[in-house]
Amino acid sequence: MSLACSRSLFFMAFIAGALAMGVSFYLEYAVGLRPCGLCLAQRFCLALLTAVCLMASVHGPGRVGNVLYWLLSLGCSLAGTVTAWWQVLLQNLPMEHAAACSTHLADLFASSPWLSVLQQVFKGAADCVEISWTLFDLSLTEWSLLFFVAMMVLAVYQSLRLVWISYQRPLSGESSHRAFAGD
Repeated sequence: MSLACSRSLFFMAFIAGALAMGVSFYLEYAVGLRPCGLCLAQRFCLALLTAVCLMASVHGPGRVGNVLYWLLSLGCSLAGTVTAWWQVLLQNLPMEHAAACSTHLADLFASSPWLSVLQQVFKGAADCVEISWTLFDLSLTEWSLLFFVAMMVLAVYQSLRLVWISYQRPLSGESSHRAFAGD
């Protein structure tokens, strides 16, 4: 029963991730919002999370595989949460604290190793600080942070639940009920 529940939860997480990816592409190509480096890093984490959830949904693994898939999705969600949280912090700083350089990511990758590009992205360029779209008074980055936190909570809960269930039920064929001394 719990494995079927995990499989359907993975599928629902895949659908939610695919919808979020669709919204991000719609906002980029139809509305015209230009994503910054941190937005692209969040989109990459979202793509990884969506791919892991799709693989787990199609694969339908056993107990150990489910825990591994939930831990993989936890890692992707954690990376997305850290990235979105950092961008929210940058957006709440005054504009003069933002880094002045606003070069394209492709130009940075062409001229620098990827580790220095990652450091440059996390410094935050002026386009990462700018809030250009809001819904219900929350920026796109704050919505992204909420999504990643929700996926992280789901992954932690499911991982702990599956570990607890496997602790309660032994993997061997023996019964999980303890015999009473009087029986």
